[in-house]
Amino acid sequence: MDPVWQQHYPPGVPTDISEQLKDYESLIALFEESCARFVRHTAYISMGTKLSYGELDEASRCFAAWLQSIGVQKGDRIALMMPNVLQYPVCLFGAWRAGAVVVNTNPLYTADELEHQLSDAGAEIIVVAENFAHTVEKALPRIPLKHIVVTGVGDMLGRLKAPITNFLVRNIKKLVPSYSLPGAYQFSDILVQGKRCGYQRPALHHKDLACLQYTGGTTGVAKGCMLTHGNLVANVCQAHAWINQHVEEGKECIVTALPLYHIFALMANCLTFLKLGATNLLILNPRDIPAFVKELSSVKFTAITGVNTLFNALLNNSQFAQLDFSHLKIALGGGMAVQEAVAQRWMEVTGTPLTQAYGLTETSPAVTINPLGSRSFNGSIGLPIPSTEIAIRDSGEENLGIGEIGEICVRGPQVTPGYWNRPEETEKAFDKDGFLRTGDIGLVDEQGYIFIKDRKKDMIVVSGFNVYPNELEAVIAEHPDILEAAAIGVPDEHSGESVKLFVIARNPALTEKEVIEFCRSKLTRYKCPREVIFRKELPRSNVGKILRRELREEVLGAETTKAE
Repeated sequence: MDPVWQQHYPPGVPTDISEQLKDYESLIALFEESCARFVRHTAYISMGTKLSYGELDEASRCFAAWLQSIGVQKGDRIALMMPNVLQYPVCLFGAWRAGAVVVNTNPLYTADELEHQLSDAGAEIIVVAENFAHTVEKALPRIPLKHIVVTGVGDMLGRLKAPITNFLVRNIKKLVPSYSLPGAYQFSDILVQGKRCGYQRPALHHKDLACLQYTGGTTGVAKGCMLTHGNLVANVCQAHAWINQHVEEGKECIVTALPLYHIFALMANCLTFLKLGATNLLILNPRDIPAFVKELSSVKFTAITGVNTLFNALLNNSQFAQLDFSHLKIALGGGMAVQEAVAQRWMEVTGTPLTQAYGLTETSPAVTINPLGSRSFNGSIGLPIPSTEIAIRDSGEENLGIGEIGEICVRGPQVTPGYWNRPEETEKAFDKDGFLRTGDIGLVDEQGYIFIKDRKKDMIVVSGFNVYPNELEAVIAEHPDILEAAAIGVPDEHSGESVKLFVIARNPALTEKEVIEFCRSKLTRYKCPREVIFRKELPRSNVGKILRRELREEVLGAETTKAE
């Protein structure tokens, strides 16, 4: 497809980042540059404790040296199983500095899920927050771990705060289930040991593997998406080129509520803002909205990333509107569709637009971003970022034109080379021209803006007409008595499928009839729900995205959705 989007790039944004990519042979080079330039600046804030770039440099070097002292070689896999605490970036950059491959692991995994991921990755080392060490214990007999490092949540909060925080977490809040991991190392001990160890900087290049980022398993068993140093460096350069006109080096503070082990926060918050010498405010538990808002009141934050459900939850907290938003420059939404009703309320409350972006684990993740200077919500996922090619293709892999709906396909330096040890899955993921099939259905308009209609697997077909759940859910979000909603398709003997809507209501008196009538006032009849189910909560991913797949499994049975 002709890159019409390049004609509508914001001023100062290049169409290609090939030259910038040459500046960094690996993520280590990017990291070392920022630590040297911003040595005294605050890199992270966690529970009131600050960690400077200089301190991050020293601690990660100690961790890297310790890893090398126990025999870690270039390409070895190291699992990190932690929430947003200071230990995470120390271990992340330390693992890379040792030449290792990071296997980001969701702390909320069950023992079976952990077993699958670590066995599949061949990880022999794990660093785990003690709150989740009991899961490692359960999985241990079936996974190939050689070394286990356990850390208390407060381990890096300082000599006075660390023991107090750990005591409260263990004994007062009772957040650490009992566990037994004989021979496990303590994180604080290995940093001390690492100071006495020699460190040798490994030779890493763009093609070397940096991460195994596991997908959520919505299309079957979770797969390890291979992301190279070149993939991640490219996406940093692409994102930096896009936002550079709106930020100041060494002066930004970004709110990190999404988990750093998720590709969105890993790239946007951790890596892109690392290049800027920014401060990351780490939010340990974003589900505790009152505590979250209290933390926001303690800093002059200039940027925040999140998913639609997170922004919606903040807007529904009465204290959030009382915060000082005078320094806020960037609010970036991704991971799921940003709803217009939420974007409008965000603008009204904060005075800053909620900018929608789009990406996938397989693309490191950024593919498109809306111009940051736009003051109105256009419903688009934005323009393809520099050095990114987009094609819209039909089921026969033929290119479609402007305004035609088909599968969005992507090619660029940020795109994964494939899935770990899964050549057949890798082959399926790419078309004949080397474009990644995203599984998302959308179109490109005359100016190059991309609009997503829905996930291919989520689309509902009613009497031959396509119904996109995103469209219905966006309409429902306008209802004053509805907090959130999710739509799925269910079998129907007359129309093939019909729409079933799950709703979290603000008003307990709201009825199914009222919801359906509201939909019919806004949408063509075939797009409206045939049935409405009221719920107190909906299934979510680790970043808060509503999981339609789990709703379908619940309604139709796991066997029905196993082939998705």
